[in-house]
Amino acid sequence: MRRRVCMIHSIRFTCVLDTNVMYPLWIRDLLLWFAFHELYTPKWSKHIFDEWLDVMIRKGVSHDDAIKRTEKVNEAFPDAKVTNYEPLIDTINLPDIKDRHVMAAAIKTNANLIVTNNLKDFPKEYLLSFGLSAKCADDFFTDIIDLDHEKSLEAFKDLVLNKKNPPLDEYEVLDIFRRNGLIDTANYLHTLI
Repeated sequence: MRRRVCMIHSIRFTCVLDTNVMYPLWIRDLLLWFAFHELYTPKWSKHIFDEWLDVMIRKGVSHDDAIKRTEKVNEAFPDAKVTNYEPLIDTINLPDIKDRHVMAAAIKTNANLIVTNNLKDFPKEYLLSFGLSAKCADDFFTDIIDLDHEKSLEAFKDLVLNKKNPPLDEYEVLDIFRRNGLIDTANYLHTLI
């Protein structure tokens, strides 16, 4: 049985999504489908999206396509963008100063959790002093699935149905999740299919 630092219990559960979970297509898609199905409330900032934009361009996505992707995500979740967090950035003390903006956005929006695959740069004790914690995407997804099997499976199936280029079946998508580090998530969803 997994030990939980914090409990995810509804759409009222607010999570700031770090750039490193927004860039990988499959992780981002599952995050967004889970949010669409009101399993949690996503939050991000201009800094996070600027980093995401930079990563996409470095990885070969055209500037126009990268902009379109960020705009579509912001259009789909118009209340997700955190504002007025910038004054907090310089007050935060993290191992990597480039991560301070993520925590500032989390503090500003009263988030419950930061979803990041870079846990080493978000020290547990320091985050707890602000009432925050951080989880990797795989642990985050499995916690959500624990709480609502039916809605989580529905979100996953919607993701699969909307993948059309090329069309993939559920098991192919689960294999892609495993290759993208979502091993426990894929295994859990597999048991529910």
